[in-house]
Amino acid sequence: MRKTLLLAATALILSACAEQTAIETTDTGSTAIFAVVDDARIKTASASEEWLTHGGTYDEQRHSTLTQINADTVGDLGVTWTYDLATNRGVESTPIVVDGVMYVTSAWSIVYALDAKTGEELWVHEPDVDRAVGIKACCDVVNRGVAVYDGKVFVGVIDGRLQALDAMTGKLLWDVVTVDQNKPYTITGAPRVVKDKVLIGNGGAELGVRGYISAYDVNTGDKVWRFYTVPNPNKLPDGEASDAAFETVGNVSWGDTGAWTIEGGGGTVWDSIVYDEVNDRIIFGVGNGSPWNWERRDPSGLDNLFLSSIVAVDVDTGEYAWHFQTTPGDTWDYTATQSIILADLPLGEEGASRRVAMQAPKNGFFYVVDAATGEFIQGAPFVPQNWTTGLTAEGRPVVTPEALDQNTAHMQTPGPLGAHNWHPMAYNPDLRLAYIPAQELPQAYVVDPLGTEKPAKWNTGIDFAAGVPPEFTPAIRAMVRPTLKGRLIAWDPIANEQRWSYEHNNAWNGGVLSTAGGLVFQGQLEGTFAAFDSATGEKLWSQNVKSGAASGPGTYMIDGEQYVTITTGWGSAYALTVGIGYDEAVSPTVGKVVTFKLGANETIPQVDMPKIAMTPKAEKFGDEDLLSEGLVHYARNCATCHGPFAISSGVLPDLRWSEISGDHEVWYDVVHEGAFAGNGMVAFDDVLTEDEMEAIRAYVIAQGHAYTEASTAGN
Repeated sequence: MRKTLLLAATALILSACAEQTAIETTDTGSTAIFAVVDDARIKTASASEEWLTHGGTYDEQRHSTLTQINADTVGDLGVTWTYDLATNRGVESTPIVVDGVMYVTSAWSIVYALDAKTGEELWVHEPDVDRAVGIKACCDVVNRGVAVYDGKVFVGVIDGRLQALDAMTGKLLWDVVTVDQNKPYTITGAPRVVKDKVLIGNGGAELGVRGYISAYDVNTGDKVWRFYTVPNPNKLPDGEASDAAFETVGNVSWGDTGAWTIEGGGGTVWDSIVYDEVNDRIIFGVGNGSPWNWERRDPSGLDNLFLSSIVAVDVDTGEYAWHFQTTPGDTWDYTATQSIILADLPLGEEGASRRVAMQAPKNGFFYVVDAATGEFIQGAPFVPQNWTTGLTAEGRPVVTPEALDQNTAHMQTPGPLGAHNWHPMAYNPDLRLAYIPAQELPQAYVVDPLGTEKPAKWNTGIDFAAGVPPEFTPAIRAMVRPTLKGRLIAWDPIANEQRWSYEHNNAWNGGVLSTAGGLVFQGQLEGTFAAFDSATGEKLWSQNVKSGAASGPGTYMIDGEQYVTITTGWGSAYALTVGIGYDEAVSPTVGKVVTFKLGANETIPQVDMPKIAMTPKAEKFGDEDLLSEGLVHYARNCATCHGPFAISSGVLPDLRWSEISGDHEVWYDVVHEGAFAGNGMVAFDDVLTEDEMEAIRAYVIAQGHAYTEASTAGN
C-alpha cells in the first residue's frame, strides 16, 4: 500500500513538471481562403509580408525585406498578443505565416494554427505520440516547425512519422513512417518542400542509428528517393539514390570492422536542408558518428564519409553531386547540421560574383564553399578553439595530438554542444554580414572505461564522468560557470573575419532574424528578446519574454502593420545537460508564442510551475566506492536528461528532491520496471542491474545532501 501511495504521489509531482494534457484536434475553420503556396510563391513572396518557409526563403538567409520596424522605430515595439503552447518542454519552432495564418509547433510535435493578427486559435493537431519515445530524443522532445505547400501543412513527428495536414482545418491527410521505429530514431527538424517533394531527415546518432535524408510526394506520401549518409554495413547497394556515391567515394572512407557495422554509424540529417534553385540541388548538413569515439566506431582511422559533411544531391533524383567534410573522422560530436545559407559573393576571379554555401558548424570554423562544386573557398575560426592549429588550403582541419588522444583528459573547446548548435544564423545581403549565435562550452573527451561490453542508453564511447568528483560543491559551480560563454557575432564572409560581437551572460542563446530595417533580432538564455543594430551590434531594444528564447524569430506584415514573433520555452539540450551552469537564470514555465508590433502594450502572462521542496528524501548511504560507481552509471545513463550531479534546470524532475529516490522499492519499479514509461521514463533493465541502479540512487541522494549542507554552511 505504501509503495502504491508513493508511486501515485510521485506521478502527480512528475506530471506537474511534465507536459500538460494532450490537446485534441479541433476544427473551427479559417476566415480566409488559403491560397496555393508553391515554388514560385516562396521565391517571390516569402520573407516579405509573409514567412513561407523555415529559413524565410529557399536560400535560408532569414532576412526580411520589411522596414517599418527599424532602428528609429524599434523603441516603440511592444507585445500585441501571446498564445499559450501548454508545455514546459523545449520549444524551438520558427513560425510560418501565410494568408494571415500562423503555423507553429511545440514539444511532442503538436501543431497549432493561429490568426497571425490576433493570436486566436484556429485549430490544433495532436499527433498522438507515445511519450515513451522521449528516451530516444537526445536533446528534449522538441520540434523546429512545419512546412506549408499546396494547401497542406507538413510536420515531422518525434516518433519518426511524417504527416500532411489540411492547412484550413488541420485534418490529417496522410501519415507515413520514415524510420525503423524499433531503433532509436527521432525527428526534430522542420521539413522543407520543393518541386512537389517533402524533404525530411532524422536524429538518433547518439543512440546508434544509420542516418539518411528522404523525399516524399506531397500528395500521396510515397517515397521518391532516399540518400543514406553512411554506407551499408556490408558495403552493398541499398537500392537507393546514395548507392553510386558509396561506390565511388563513400565505401573507401570506411573500414570493414568497428561498431559502425553493427550500430549504423550515425550521420543523421537532423536540421539543415536547403534548396539551391540555381543548381537545382538539395544541400544538407550531416551529423556526428555513432559512436562518437572514432577508434571504436571505425578502427581503420579513415575519414568516414559523409559524417560531419555538407552534401549536395539532385532535387529530383537524390543523385550525389558533391560533398565537403568539415570534420574528417569526427570523434567529438562536431556535427555539420547547423544552418546552411546560400548567397552570391564577390569571391570569383577578379571579384566576380560566386554562388556560395556558408556554414558555422559545431567545430568552430566558418566555412565558405562553392555551391556548384563544393570546392573549399575559405574558412576561419569564429570562436576560440584548441582542437586544431588551423585549416589546410583544402579546408581540412589540422588536429592537435591532445584532441586525438582520448585516453587523457583534455579540456577541449568546442565541446559536444558546439561553438554553434541548432539555433539558426542569419545573413544580411545588403551589408554582406552573417550573424552567428556563437558559444563556448568546453568539455573533456575521455574514452568510456566500461567500453562496449557494458551497454548504455547513449552510444558515444565517451566517459561523461571523467574528472567529475563524487559530490557537487559550490566551488565546482564557481569553476564551471565562467567557462560557459555566449555571443552574437557579425561575420564578414568576404573578408573572412569578425565585424562585431555582442557578449551575452551565458551560452545557448537564440536563433537570429535579420531585417532590411537595419536590425538583428535574437533571444537570450535568460528570457530576453532583443534587437541590435545590424551594422554596429549596438543593443537598441529588449523585452523580457518570461521564458527561454532560443527559437528562430520571424516577421510579417498584415493590414499595413509589421509584426515580429518568437516562440519561447525553456528546454532542449542545454537545459537538460548543463543544469549547474544556468544559475537559476530561467524559471521553468509554459512556452508561448509572443508577437510584437509598434505601439502595442499588452503584457505577457506569468505562469509559474509548481515548486518542489528542495530536501533530500532519504538519509545518505553508501561508501566512497559506491558513490563513485553510482557516478559512472549515472553519467552514462541519466545525466543527459537529468543533468550533471543530478542537478536539473527544471525541464525534467530534479532527482535530488524526487520522492522516487527516497524508497528502494519505488526506485526499482520506476528505473527497472518502467513504471513511468508513459511520461518518457522507460525501464533501464536492459543496461543496468539492480545493484547498479541502487548505486545511482545513493549517488543522487548524496548530491541532495551535498547541496543542503553547503546551503546550511552559507556557501
